[in-house]
Formats: sequence, C-alpha cells, structure tokens
Amino acid sequence: MEYITVQEAAKKWKISERLVQKYCAQGRIDGIRKFGKSRGIPSSAVKPQDPRKKKERFQHSQPQPEVFPGFMPMPI
Repeated sequence: MEYITVQEAAKKWKISERLVQKYCAQGRIDGIRKFGKSRGIPSSAVKPQDPRKKKERFQHSQPQPEVFPGFMPMPI
C-alpha cells in the first residue's frame, strides 16, 4: 500500500494541514499508519465530510403573516 503525507493529503483535498491532522486524530480516515511522529495516509483514502458544513442550503424568505378568519388583514 502506498502512503502520502499530511501535506500531500491537504493539497489533494484542498484543505489545511491542521484539518487533515484533526481528521487523523479523530479516526475519520481509514488505514492511517504512524511512522514516528508523522502519519501516513493511504493514497486511495477519500476526504471525510466536514461536519461543520450543512448539506442543504435554505433559502431566506420573508416570514408570512398569520391569517385569522374573520379579521381584517393589517398592511405590512
């Protein structure tokens, strides 16, 4: 199995080296090996999903006024 460094993984995935290190420490990347103080990441490893980012984007819309039957609506 071929391994890449944290720096190479950061360039490959277009994220910071520190974020790759955090993913390694959290066990979110499969197949990591430690070589002394450095880590080897399998070259076939996929980038983990970032939990800080939402999958769906909500559209901002103006809140709709409440409607009560029998009452005259107020102008906005």
